[in-house]
Amino acid sequence: MKFLEFDTITEIFSTMRQSKLRTFLTGFSVAWGIFMLIVLLGSGKGLQNGVSSNFSNNAVNMVNVWPRRTNMPYKGFKAYRRLRFKDQDMEMLKNHFPQIDKASGIISLYGRTVSYGKEYGNYSIEGVMPDYKDIRILSIEAGNGRFINTVDMLEERKVAVINQKIAENLFRGEKPLGKYIQIGGIAFMVVGVETKTSNDENGYCYIPHSTAQTIYNKKGYTDEFYFTVTGMDSPEANEAFTIALRKTLARSLIVHPDDTAAIGVWNMAENYVQTMRIFSTIQLFVLIIGLCTLVAGIVGVGNIMVITVKERTREFGIKKAIGASPANILNAVLVESVMITSVFGYIGMILGIGLLEILSLIMGNATGAGGADSPKVFLNPSVDLTTVIIATGILIVSGLLAGYFPAKKAVNIKPVEAMRAD
Repeated sequence: MKFLEFDTITEIFSTMRQSKLRTFLTGFSVAWGIFMLIVLLGSGKGLQNGVSSNFSNNAVNMVNVWPRRTNMPYKGFKAYRRLRFKDQDMEMLKNHFPQIDKASGIISLYGRTVSYGKEYGNYSIEGVMPDYKDIRILSIEAGNGRFINTVDMLEERKVAVINQKIAENLFRGEKPLGKYIQIGGIAFMVVGVETKTSNDENGYCYIPHSTAQTIYNKKGYTDEFYFTVTGMDSPEANEAFTIALRKTLARSLIVHPDDTAAIGVWNMAENYVQTMRIFSTIQLFVLIIGLCTLVAGIVGVGNIMVITVKERTREFGIKKAIGASPANILNAVLVESVMITSVFGYIGMILGIGLLEILSLIMGNATGAGGADSPKVFLNPSVDLTTVIIATGILIVSGLLAGYFPAKKAVNIKPVEAMRAD
C-alpha cells in the first residue's frame, strides 16, 4: 500500500524531527486530554468506592430497630416507660411487611468473661439467629466451621462461634473447633471461627438466640431486631417504610403515635440509596468536565493541524513540482496525524493510569484516627478501558479531520501558486 510506503514513513519522521515544537504541542494536546479524562473519571470512581466500602460491614439493605423509653404518656401508661421487644413483635413485622427478607433478633452482653484452660478475657457475647450472618455479612472461611443454625436454635444448644481475635487470644495456636470454652462458667462448644470482625477492638462470641434467652433470663424477649429489606430503591420508599415500621411497632407496644423517639430505627438502605444518588450526580459532573477537557484537546489538535498545513503549503507545492502526487502528500499528512495522536494518546493513558495507581497506593495505605477500621473516602480508583479507547479514537479521528480538509485544499493548489505561499 502506498499509504504505508517506507519512504512515506521516513519522510514523516524527518518532518517530525524538523518540527519538534509543533509535534510536541500537537501531542501534548492529545496526551493532556486523555490524561485529565482518566484522572477525573478514576478519581470520581475512587471516591465512590471509598465511601461505598464504609457500607460493607453490613448488608446495604439492612435495617436495625431497637427499643427506647417513651417520652409521652399514652393509654394509662406513664412517660419514660422502658420498652422491650418480644419475639412475637419480629414475627408480626415479618408478616406485616413483605419487604422484609432476612431477620434476626439479637441479645447483646458486653464484657463477659470467656476462658479456655488458663487463658481468659472479657468479650462481647451476642445471642443471634441464623440470618444474622448474612445481615452483617460475617465471614467464615472454609475449614473454620459453621455459623449458628436452625437446629441450634430449636434445641437451645450450647454452641458458640468466636471471631479470630478470641481464637488467637485463648487458644494460642490450637485449633478451636470442637473445643469447649467457658462463658460465665457455662461450657460452650466452638463450632465456628469468624474472621471479618477480627480487627475490631472487641472480641465477639456468637451463641444461639434461644440459648441466650434461657441462660440470661430473657425468655421471649430480645434486645434489638435486624432485618434486610428488598424492593426499595429510592429514598422516598425507604423513608415511607421507616415511618410505617415505627407506627406498626408503636401500636404493638402501646406507644403514642407521635412519640417517634421511643423506637430507634437505623435504615441503612435509605442512607445507601441517598449516597449512591449523590455519587451518580458527581460521576455525571466529572464526566462532563472530562469531556470538556477532551474537547479542549480536540480544539488544540485541530488548530495546530490547520496551522501546520498552512505552513507547509509551499512544501507541498515543491513536492508536486518534483512529481509527488496529491494522494501521496495527503497520505503523509494523515499518517503523521494518526501517529502523533496515537503515540501521545497512549502516553497520556499510561501517565493517567500510573497516577491513579500511585493515588490508590497512598490513599489505600492511609488510615484515619480509627486505624484500619476507620471510614475510607478513597479506594481503588479505576476507569473503564473502553471509555479511554473511545476517547483516544475520538482524538485520532479529530486529528485526521483537522488535517484532512486543509491538506486536501493545499494539495489541490497548483505547484506554482503553492510555492508562492508565505
